[in-house]
Amino acid sequence: MPRQAQASQRTAGAIPAYQRIKNYVLQQIRSGIWTEGAVIPTELALCKQFSVSRMTVHRALRELTADQVLLRYQGSGTYVAPAKIPATLIEIRSIAQDIRDRGHQHSCKVLQLQQLQASSAQAKRFRLRAGAPLFHSLIIHYENEIPIQLEDRLVDACRVPEYLQQDWSQMTPNEYLMRVAPDPTGLYTIEVKLPSADTAEPLDIPLDQPCLVLDRVTFSSDAFTSQAVMWYPGNRYKLAGKI
Repeated sequence: MPRQAQASQRTAGAIPAYQRIKNYVLQQIRSGIWTEGAVIPTELALCKQFSVSRMTVHRALRELTADQVLLRYQGSGTYVAPAKIPATLIEIRSIAQDIRDRGHQHSCKVLQLQQLQASSAQAKRFRLRAGAPLFHSLIIHYENEIPIQLEDRLVDACRVPEYLQQDWSQMTPNEYLMRVAPDPTGLYTIEVKLPSADTAEPLDIPLDQPCLVLDRVTFSSDAFTSQAVMWYPGNRYKLAGKI
């Protein structure tokens, strides 16, 4: 065997088998051979290709799934995960505007519209009286028909009395509220949470898919306007901003 080939073989042998499989999968994705949403070869096929045990292949795919490179669905297969979509964080911007800025198409589906009364906990947090009327909307937002945000919003019904009458296919709640209650201030928190079944279903994700959850309360002229809890699938989205 030529000396160069022997050296190459020794180098390859020094790399753990599971890492060689990971490198192969990453190369297939980066080169465009395997595109977003494409199903990759089965564990058995990779076992035969690399002459390794199924446990070795399972470790490689499990680690790539943890890194959000792959998506694995029991009984369905393993798929190339979609690229994460950046979103503006510090600025209060509309999800639709972020999507349009990327040259993509925004659409949405209204899942729920109703009037509620503020609980004692909500009244304390929003600086309202207990029992004050609130409007509640639950809307799923899509980018190029892929669900990327579930928006669960409460609005002060006294300050924004026409909220429930709006056509949210023409204007997002955020865009509307910026018009009727300008110059907002507020607070937000960001957490990583697992979705409930009611959250996972409209986002079309499994229950074990972590989500970024942005909880934002806004005030205008020092009076409560809105609270929005926005769920972003962790495998499709990343939050970004300027400081």
